[in-house]
Amino acid sequence: QINFVACQLFALLAAFWFRIYLSPSHASSAVRHAFATLFGIYFAVFCFGWYSIHLFVLVMMNYGIMNMASIPNIHRYSFVVAMGYLTLCHISRIYIFHYGILTTDFSGPLMIITQKITTLACQLHDGIGRQAEELTAEQNRLAVKSRPSLLEYLSYLLNFMSIIAGPCSNYKDYIAFIEGRHVHMKLLEVNWKQKGYDRLPDPSPTGAVMYKLCITLVSLILFLTLTKNFPMAYIIDNEFLDKTPFLSRLGYLYVVTQAAKPKYYFAWTLADAVNNAAGYGFSGVDERGTFRWDLLSNLNIWNIETATSFKMYIENWNIQTAAWLKRVCYDRAPWYPTALTFILSALWHGIYPGYYFTFLTGILITLAARAIRNNCRHYFLSSVPLKIAYDVVTWAVTQLAVCYTVAPFVMLAVEPTIKFYKSVYFHMHILSILVLLLLPTRPQTHSVRRAQNQAMLNSIKRK
Repeated sequence: QINFVACQLFALLAAFWFRIYLSPSHASSAVRHAFATLFGIYFAVFCFGWYSIHLFVLVMMNYGIMNMASIPNIHRYSFVVAMGYLTLCHISRIYIFHYGILTTDFSGPLMIITQKITTLACQLHDGIGRQAEELTAEQNRLAVKSRPSLLEYLSYLLNFMSIIAGPCSNYKDYIAFIEGRHVHMKLLEVNWKQKGYDRLPDPSPTGAVMYKLCITLVSLILFLTLTKNFPMAYIIDNEFLDKTPFLSRLGYLYVVTQAAKPKYYFAWTLADAVNNAAGYGFSGVDERGTFRWDLLSNLNIWNIETATSFKMYIENWNIQTAAWLKRVCYDRAPWYPTALTFILSALWHGIYPGYYFTFLTGILITLAARAIRNNCRHYFLSSVPLKIAYDVVTWAVTQLAVCYTVAPFVMLAVEPTIKFYKSVYFHMHILSILVLLLLPTRPQTHSVRRAQNQAMLNSIKRK
């Protein structure tokens, strides 16, 4: 943990230096690629020692696949090799280190690299192996038209801004950033002239970085003061279960889940700030004319804490991983996209049983929440008081459903997970099953989604 924080703080300083002294106007793309790659390799070795060899082995294996595999199969081979290698590493950690996260845990960077490898492979397949009319609007925008060079490939996967804590970004965005086209490209996408600018602006990330560092500091303070004082294990303590009423246990479950969040807020927001400090992460201009630096943001804390649906919560938590799951699985799955996406998410996280309890429970609750929303929400939109009452109730249910779902993710093992679910009478599982049995569902078929995506693409082309 000390190595992680030290590397990220040093990366922050290096990012400022990189943006000022190695800007596209001062250095060539090759120099920027080389610097980003060498520093990234150094950080990996510093943090993980010889375990970092796993990162480099996976990167080079998939570089070989990218250059030797046929384009129609490149995304399949890359996916199988990357996910297979990641899973083998997860298994080795189970048997070698047993349960828990150790300082030698190299799986975090390996997980990010797996995301990048599969993202690039899918986008390369879209750009070379498919016709434009077969792609969704997003796939068409992100499609990669030619294989990257070795330096570009290494820089994308191993750059110092994201090697330790991510996030995963799209290859075209990263290359545009290195080549100095990133900000202008995003400004052209939002039509900056209509935002009131008479010439192409040059936004600075300094304000966004300072704001995110403030969030990082607050998250660190909360982590040091709250997280260790409210351990998740206490909710299955025998004395606690014997003396505490059911509703009080649910309240404490919410408290301990809240206490577990600051470490994620800290790590992801600091990683976002590092990328912004280097000049990467600009996403355009909002409706008020304010520059936005949230292209790589992994969370929206306000939307998480005020979420009134399970879907809204998921969409604002680990945003870049959710985007990766959508691009490599949900949008490409021939059937059961929701179930397959949750299963892939569990497999990507590791092989601890708690992960599978969490994500399989998540499938059930997602389907039930969707059924309730489709069948009930429109009855509460006729007046403001009804809408407020609906939002309050759905907020409380959503927060408790999330706590119920993620508890096994923290506990990891089977025995404490079963003990926890028994202590709360499997109530969310039972309620979700009843909802799915009693309420009609309106599933959206994959063909319907593809038709909608094609209509969107045709609309963009006409414009």
